[in-house]
Amino acid sequence: MFNPSRDQVRRFFFDVWAKYRAGLPLEGAEQPALEAVLMHPEYHALLDQPDSHTERDYLPESGETNPFLHLSLHLAITEQLSVDQPPGIRQRYERLLKRVGNVMDAQHDVMDCLAEMIWQVQHNQAAFDSAAYLHCLDRKLGDT
Repeated sequence: MFNPSRDQVRRFFFDVWAKYRAGLPLEGAEQPALEAVLMHPEYHALLDQPDSHTERDYLPESGETNPFLHLSLHLAITEQLSVDQPPGIRQRYERLLKRVGNVMDAQHDVMDCLAEMIWQVQHNQAAFDSAAYLHCLDRKLGDT
């Protein structure tokens, strides 16, 4: 299983942005990564300065959002949707998309649930609970 380091993840996003800016072709996961980056113009200047941001820490206690984690979660959601894993996520996402009207807001709703599940896994040292994840999405849809 691929488990990139913090630096590898950051380098990936810096490289995707640099390739896009240079008009170079993107491959594999680079295209959905670019789509996430394009939804977040607030990150473009940061991605133009890899030397200044490769080592920076983003502390939630200081109210900071880690842009690389945020973009990685968009990428994870895109992958989950492409394979409908856990089963039923695609259908829930499509309903969220219809409700909110745009990809970014729908993905951010899913991201809220995904981030909560990741926190639960880390906090409880337990396996990822797909049923709880889908239940969280159902709550966002008003189904529970």
